[in-house]
Amino acid sequence: MSSVDVDPGADRTRGDADETPRRRYELEDLGFDEVPKKYRKFYRRWNGPGDTIAPNEALCPVCKVIIRSPRELRAGDRLYCMACMTRVRIVAGENGGLETETLY
Repeated sequence: MSSVDVDPGADRTRGDADETPRRRYELEDLGFDEVPKKYRKFYRRWNGPGDTIAPNEALCPVCKVIIRSPRELRAGDRLYCMACMTRVRIVAGENGGLETETLY
């Protein structure tokens, strides 16, 4: 199981009209050493409120670490934060962006 678990059926079950393919991203290791080396490219440290979060990234609300995905994230996707062992869901935020909500 990958450390970034994106639900492949999320687009079909939401019933949303957005059928555009997801953009793909090349991830590189940014030196996040709180997870095993194999998974380090899927995480990075959050640099505070001024930090820009890309379309393939989500902020873990528990440990404030950025979870990175090789694909663009959309509302309904689920992610796993290996740093704090939290499962999160991507939701549409009030400001039009994407936010995370803790599942467990």
